[in-house]
Formats: sequence, structure tokens, C-alpha cells
Amino acid sequence: MSDDNELTFVDFPAAGGEVESLTGALDRIRRTFAWKCGGLDADALRVTLGPSTLTIGGLLKHLAFCEDYYFTRSLHGREYGAPWAGVDFEADPEWEWRTAADDSPDELMALWRSAVARSQAAVDEALADGGLDLRVERTQWTEKQSLRRVIIDMSEEYARHTGHADLIRESIDGLVGEDPRQ
Repeated sequence: MSDDNELTFVDFPAAGGEVESLTGALDRIRRTFAWKCGGLDADALRVTLGPSTLTIGGLLKHLAFCEDYYFTRSLHGREYGAPWAGVDFEADPEWEWRTAADDSPDELMALWRSAVARSQAAVDEALADGGLDLRVERTQWTEKQSLRRVIIDMSEEYARHTGHADLIRESIDGLVGEDPRQ
């Protein structure tokens, strides 16, 4: 699997404004996650730890789904594209985790990269259309969240799962820490 150099990430400023700080923090954790997933073959992407069934391949596919859920479907109210469009998540709530083992490392990374690129474009569009206070189009909550809240929620999702990837990756080849390019 190749590295994340096809994506453009916002630098995380030392003293930026709210938009730059929120998007920079999210992009920094995305970059760390990409580094944890990079350079692994299909067998490595299927490694689990202890009783958990969590894999780095599953994390890639899950976070690609989360990107589209938060920024395509929720924020802008758009329908899912491939591969999510035909999935009945009510009947198969573990679909992305389960099916990741069927995908190649290149397919998983491409799926994640394209989801991140769509999300970055969706955030840019929302910032131009109402800024951080813009409210989502679709939500499962009684009150519609702001773009600010969506970015924070996505950052939390990455933080949780980057920790998982960190443990699994260390068990594979000893890679620890953060991407040294940060």
C-alpha cells in the first residue's frame, strides 16, 4: 500500500483561527492514521489482537464510511455513493468491518483516500455556504449539529481508531509513535 502523498492536508497551526485549528487537527490525525496503515500487505491488514476482530483493513473501510456518513450524508444530505449505496446497514451493521478482508490494500487505501478528498471538498463547500455554524442536513439527533460539531465528532472517531491502529501496527512490525513528517 502506498503512502498518503496523494492527499493534501491542512497544516495544524500553532496559533491559527478556529477553522484552521479544527480542520488542521482533523487532518493531522488523518495523516497519523494513514501512516499507521501505510506499507502493509493484505495479510498484515487482516491481523487482529487478542479476542478482538478489529483489523487495520477494517479500520480503513470503517473510517472511509464515517467520512461519507459525516460529511456527505449528514452535512450535505446527499445519498451515499459506492460502495455504501447498496448496503443494508440495518441488516448487516458490521458490513464494512466484515468485507474489508475481501479488499486489497490498494482498494482499501483508495477508498479511504477518496472519502477523505470528498470530505475535504464538502467542508470547503460548507465553510463557503455558512461557515462553522452551518447546520447538517440529516441527523439522527433531535437537534441538527453544526459543521463545527461534525468536525469535532470526526476528530474523536479518528482519535479512537488511530489508537486501535497503533496497537495493531505495533504488533505487526513494531511501528510506534506519530508520523515523523508532522
